[in-house]
Amino acid sequence: MILDLAKFIRDEQPYWDELERRLATLESHAGARLDLAELEQLHYLYERAASDLARLSTFSAEVEWRRYLEQLVARAYGEIHADTESSRHFSLWRWLAQTLPGTFRAHARAFYLAVVVTLAGVCFGAVATVVDPDSRSVTMPFGHDKLDPIKRVLAEETRDTDAWGRLHGAFSAMLMTHNTRVAMLTMALGVTWGVGTVLMLFRNGIALGAIGIDYGLAGQTKFLLGWLLPHGVIEIPAILIAAQAGFVLAHAMLGYGDRRRLRARLRAVAGDVVTLMFGAALLLVWAGFVEAFFSQYHEPTVPYTVKIGFGLVELGLLVTYLTRAGRTRPSAQAAISRRSRS
Repeated sequence: MILDLAKFIRDEQPYWDELERRLATLESHAGARLDLAELEQLHYLYERAASDLARLSTFSAEVEWRRYLEQLVARAYGEIHADTESSRHFSLWRWLAQTLPGTFRAHARAFYLAVVVTLAGVCFGAVATVVDPDSRSVTMPFGHDKLDPIKRVLAEETRDTDAWGRLHGAFSAMLMTHNTRVAMLTMALGVTWGVGTVLMLFRNGIALGAIGIDYGLAGQTKFLLGWLLPHGVIEIPAILIAAQAGFVLAHAMLGYGDRRRLRARLRAVAGDVVTLMFGAALLLVWAGFVEAFFSQYHEPTVPYTVKIGFGLVELGLLVTYLTRAGRTRPSAQAAISRRSRS
């Protein structure tokens, strides 16, 4: 295939210029950080320039253009592959606003898988409780199988709130410690090629389904929602995110569609796994505070509608954060498209 050199350079030069502009920005600002979309675009421009260099190398007369592209590709390679993060200033705000939600969205399929497995467990637990009430001893944890929902609600609503207030700190610390251990175990079981993570999620789902249907059949749905929603809308997604990290780890273990060695695959996902786990841990800290200081207060102290509303607001904010935070405006990529069409 004969290459029209003049047309080739005219068509490709806008991409080279854009790559050079981005590299100049990164090199002149040591603390500059890119979000996921910007990193993907930088990598695309780098790969395109490298491909152009390979094609241009067949023209021995074009020495100046070839040297220019060699330097450009080398600079891009250094920015993409060099381990410079440790020398740059870490920004907690940037991590929260961009890195965490961006990493979550990058592995959205793993999160959806965690949701599906959990919902399967919920359905199983609910059906098992209805069809075989004696299964309560297996499906319900923490002694719930021995509790009558109506009696439990009456006891909660007549409890001495002053006495409970003295236990806040210890109870909150216990919740955070226990839930973090569960989350870490769920993630770590990804090394079993995901089997252990699936079993943990399914077991948690069974407990949710069994307890939920038990209170629903007893006519205590409002109490259940007021009890679970304030902390559950944060705690459950945190466990799902930990499972998401476990599935990312499992995918690296399996290596499906990836010919790299296991060590290289694990190294590639290590940062994302750590990011997701820290995010899950932060959510569990908040959930522990809410459960100890708010969820355990019931009517007449706190109306159930207030608690349910609080939980729904939390859920809306969390969904908005995970799906929208850190997204970039359509700028550079759209500009490149316009330049290439003109």
